[in-house]
Amino acid sequence: MTTPRILAISGSLRTGSFNRKLLDIAVAHARSLGAEVDVVDLKALALPVYDGDVEAKALPAPVEELRERLGKAQGLLIASPEYNSSIPGGLKNAIDWVSRPPGRLFQDKWVAMMGATPGGFGTARMQPHLRQVMSSVGAHVLPTQVHMARAGEAFSPDGKLKDEARQKEVEALAAALVSKLKP
Repeated sequence: MTTPRILAISGSLRTGSFNRKLLDIAVAHARSLGAEVDVVDLKALALPVYDGDVEAKALPAPVEELRERLGKAQGLLIASPEYNSSIPGGLKNAIDWVSRPPGRLFQDKWVAMMGATPGGFGTARMQPHLRQVMSSVGAHVLPTQVHMARAGEAFSPDGKLKDEARQKEVEALAAALVSKLKP
């Protein structure tokens, strides 16, 4: 049996972000189900802003690294805030870089989406945009997602979710992704 391989990305670059905490919970559960999970830190990767002139010369090393890591994955786990009701620039930039030729690296990969925000909408405005972008690059997006509003109140000081029902919701999303990747 092949081990499911997942690339996990937080759309927030901030250290200790709510979305990184949410991602950590989902990653831990996916690993407990036997998945191999590669967690990408977009801040540490330091991708340049997408520029066709730069691309025409040669792909920058951080872009090559992300493309290689995505190429090994069968699915993606994305936790992202919403900025101005849409996808944060760092996450969109990463998608833009790795969606470029050669190859169709997102093609037929499964994507699980979730997001946390201090506001009341729980990333409900961003996720349709991310779903549209991921679908346009050939990925399959799971029909369920997690929207976590009032994230400032949702986590305990150790990064766990206070509400057991929310914990189960995040774990169920990770489990759904892992199940799609098992042969």
